Amino acid sequence: METLELLVENIKCGGCMSGIKNALLAFLGVKSVEINFEEEKITIQGEKLDRTAYLKKVDGMGYPEKGNNTLLKEAKSYVSCAIGKVTA
Repeated sequence: METLELLVENIKCGGCMSGIKNALLAFLGVKSVEINFEEEKITIQGEKLDRTAYLKKVDGMGYPEKGNNTLLKEAKSYVSCAIGKVTA
C-alpha cells in the first residue's frame, strides 16, 4: 500500500474535510483519506496513487496546493464546504 501527502489551502471546517474525503475516495485504488485540519494536510493511502489527479480534483474544488491560492479558488472552497456539510 502506498501513502501520499498533499498540503493544500482553504480547509476551514468539517464540511470542507467531508467534501474532500468523499471526492478522493471516489478514485479507483484509494483506500483511505485522512485530513489534518490544522496543517491542511491530506494523507491518502491506496494502490497506484496519482498525485496529479488528486491535486487537480481538490484544486477544482477550491483547495489548491500550498502556495497556489487565488481569490477565485478561495470562493470555490466556500461552495465546496457548503456541499460537504450537506453530504456529511
